[in-house]
Amino acid sequence: MADDLFKALADSTRRTILDELTQKSGQTLFEICSRLSMKHRLGISRQAISQHLAVLEAAGLVETRREGRYKFHDLNTAPLRQITDRWLAPDTSDQEESTP
Repeated sequence: MADDLFKALADSTRRTILDELTQKSGQTLFEICSRLSMKHRLGISRQAISQHLAVLEAAGLVETRREGRYKFHDLNTAPLRQITDRWLAPDTSDQEESTP
């Protein structure tokens, strides 16, 4: 799982997509394409953005849901929390100072 997560985060376009989903979760592919084009001046195809979203979904960072003919993309930060829980140790500086 960590390999998929790091692969997904390695690409700057995918990080930009995550930034956009952080600002507004539940976007359609059309909305994401529009925001990337207008706000970030990214001139990539709809198909390329769809492939980036598939990588993010495989890593668990994006979840999709269908409502009628629309497919919405939601940000899921749980995989990031698992990584931080794995490697970021709790602050033990207070415990070390009080130990004789």
